[in-house]
This record gives sequence, structure tokens and C-alpha cells, in this order.
Amino acid sequence: MKAALWLVLALGIIINAFDSILFDGALEIVVSVVTGVAVIGSITALVLTRERRA
Repeated sequence: MKAALWLVLALGIIINAFDSILFDGALEIVVSVVTGVAVIGSITALVLTRERRA
């Protein structure tokens, strides 16, 4: 599961970095919002599933 979260995180960051070059108008906004939500969600899940060290 963590590998999938890392993949979503990496792809979201890469797509978000290049969406202004690849897309235009409303599609750019939609792609940016979707990738932003995916990145925030994967970061949240990775933080919540990390192993705690005492």
C-alpha cells in the first residue's frame, strides 16, 4: 500500500509541475485540483501509516 501511495505522490507532483505547459483553461484548473487533492491525500495517508518509534 505504501508503494502505491508513494507512486501517487510522485505522479501527482510531476503532473502538477507540468500541467500549465500541457493543458489550458478549465482543464488546467481541473487537473491541478485533482492532482493537488491526490498529493495531499497520499501525504496524509503516508504520515498516518508510518511506523512509530519510541
